[in-house]
Amino acid sequence: MKISANGISMNYTFDGPANAPVVTMSHSLATDFGMWDPTVPALTGRFRVLRYETRGHGKTEAPRGAYSLDQLADDALALLRELGIQKTHWVGLSMGGMIGQALALKAPQVLKSLSLCDTSSRIPAEAKPQWDDRIRTAEAKGMEPLVEPTLARWFTAPFREKKKDVVETVATMIRTTPVAGYVGCCQAISALNLTDRLSAIKLPTVVIVGRTIPAPGRRLARDRRDIKGAQLEIIPAAAHLSNWSSRRSSIAR
Repeated sequence: MKISANGISMNYTFDGPANAPVVTMSHSLATDFGMWDPTVPALTGRFRVLRYETRGHGKTEAPRGAYSLDQLADDALALLRELGIQKTHWVGLSMGGMIGQALALKAPQVLKSLSLCDTSSRIPAEAKPQWDDRIRTAEAKGMEPLVEPTLARWFTAPFREKKKDVVETVATMIRTTPVAGYVGCCQAISALNLTDRLSAIKLPTVVIVGRTIPAPGRRLARDRRDIKGAQLEIIPAAAHLSNWSSRRSSIAR
């Protein structure tokens, strides 16, 4: 379904009972709301699940130019307002978790809890050249050269071997992501710097991390101590997305 919010056309979908508490699910960079397909059935018995596609992804409009994390949070807030949702739980993976943190700092009154999955609160200066390289690659050659390196970061080798159908679904999401949307969101992510503000988040929060992901993806697992009462769940033998088909997203209570 489409709706106009914060000046762009946004794509979203609902699952679950209309009168149940709402859970909003925000996907990672270079995917779309289909990444949550394996997770939704675990939630619809108790929740009304809202999935939406971030600016520049899926069927949501992809304006050219740099995006900012505040802008992505404003998109989410505008979507909730347009849909008449006053309160929601938030489940965000990677970029979706960054948006959740920004939204919690900007408009905590709309959130009941945060589930922050394999995400970070800061991109260190030494990592910025990696993001610049990805931007240059996408602009010069399109998304195809980014498919295999991205899959290698997101999935463990055993998962890639056993769950080829899941991996191919994600590969399709990556290669079909609009270049303008990918580049715009890369620029937003590369400027991420929320660590020093985490103590202002007072919401029930759970941080979920795969044990085998690289250090940048584990950063929030350490920094979560700045969010009072935040819980940590570490998934054995999982990388960034290796747990999609087997792990239920946790909703903080």
